Formats: sequence, C-alpha cells, structure tokens
Amino acid sequence: MHKKNTQRIKKATRTRAKLRELGVPSLSVHKTGQHLYAQIFSGDGKTTLAAVSTQQKGLLADGASRTNIEAAKAVGKAIAEKAKEAGVESVGFDRSGFIYHGKIKALAEAAREAGLKF
Repeated sequence: MHKKNTQRIKKATRTRAKLRELGVPSLSVHKTGQHLYAQIFSGDGKTTLAAVSTQQKGLLADGASRTNIEAAKAVGKAIAEKAKEAGVESVGFDRSGFIYHGKIKALAEAAREAGLKF
C-alpha cells in the first residue's frame, strides 16, 4: 500500500474511534476516481441509516460528471434529506482521512445547507 493511503487510513481510524466513543451517528464520506459515496451510520457504527452515491440513478442528470464539485453538492443534499427521513438531525463528520477541501468540503456544505447539523 502507498504511504499516502496508509496515512489517510490511520487518520480515518482515529476519527472513527472518536465518533464511536462519543456515540453519535456519523456521516462517512468516501471518494474514488469515478464516484463519491456518503453513508450515515448509527452511533455504534453497526447499522447504516442512510446511503447515497453518484452511482444512483436519478441523482445526477444524464451525461453529467460524477466526479466534480456539482456532483458532490448533489450527494450532500440527498444524504441530508435521507437523514431527515431516518430521523437523524445531527451527525459527526467522518471524512475518511481525506482533506477537507474540494469535493469533501462541497458535500459537507451542501448537507449543512439542507439542514443536517455537524
């Protein structure tokens, strides 16, 4: 495994341990070269309460990029709506060790604007 990815995973592990210690639901974000994923886990980390990704049909317009900031904003808004449906209003943010910049920042801000608190 590459050093950069190993460091990212270490950061993610620390964050997840702290979120489980606090016992709050967590908004976990993961990105690849082609897609962006967001999930909300219960306080114990065992149950997925809501999930959204750029792979879902109807989230983005046909032919729209699935890897840009606009796609991240769409995922953020959708995950906030699903969280409200699941009865979750406040979460801890697990960015999976990714830097809070670009797509991760856009997703977080869109989720906040849609009413999710973290």
